[in-house]
Amino acid sequence: MIFLTNAWNWLHSSQQWQGADGIPARLLQHLGYSGLALLVAILIALPLGVAIGHTGKGAFAIVSLANIWRAIPTLGLLIIMVVWLGFSPLTWLIPLVALAIPPILVNAYEGVLGVDHDLTDAGRGMGMTGWQVLRRVEIPVALPLIMLGLRTAAIFIVATATIAAEIGTGGLGRYIIDGLATNNYAEVAGGAALVVLLALGVQVIFLGLRRLVVPTGLRRAGTS
Repeated sequence: MIFLTNAWNWLHSSQQWQGADGIPARLLQHLGYSGLALLVAILIALPLGVAIGHTGKGAFAIVSLANIWRAIPTLGLLIIMVVWLGFSPLTWLIPLVALAIPPILVNAYEGVLGVDHDLTDAGRGMGMTGWQVLRRVEIPVALPLIMLGLRTAAIFIVATATIAAEIGTGGLGRYIIDGLATNNYAEVAGGAALVVLLALGVQVIFLGLRRLVVPTGLRRAGTS
């Protein structure tokens, strides 16, 4: 209850919404970090997962590696990047991308691999090439799992992008780091509340995107 009271009092203060260190500016920074990390992770993991699911080649090795990758502590990887690369954009980008790759890759792989063989056989029977079967049959059917992987990765990134503040960058994590450094627990509570609200907002956005891109029949099948 004290946490909520501190967070509300801090958020309710008008000075927190103004200037270069205000909530709107920090929110845009946080979204920028998160969006870039998610985009890079999608470009790496989504084509790879779809290709593995379609061909079945290298599936065990890649998916096992992705699952092992999940166990890497993000903060520990950030410290290693600081030692290797110093304070550069790649220092915070690499840990966030590493965090997002496994759910995207594994869900894309499992989604495509799990498509009913009767559907793919029917497509080939209609004269479709392998690429056409992938694009017109496998990917549309796999969309529910693919979207789940993207949503999971996005929430992971938004919640974890606060680590960027550990190396002197901005974002919502700045409130948590600065608040702890000055024993300003209202600022810590307010920053944490903003991260939670942003993560919830991202989840709502992806649920909306799922309704837009996934056919109704597939949504119902995924729910059941």
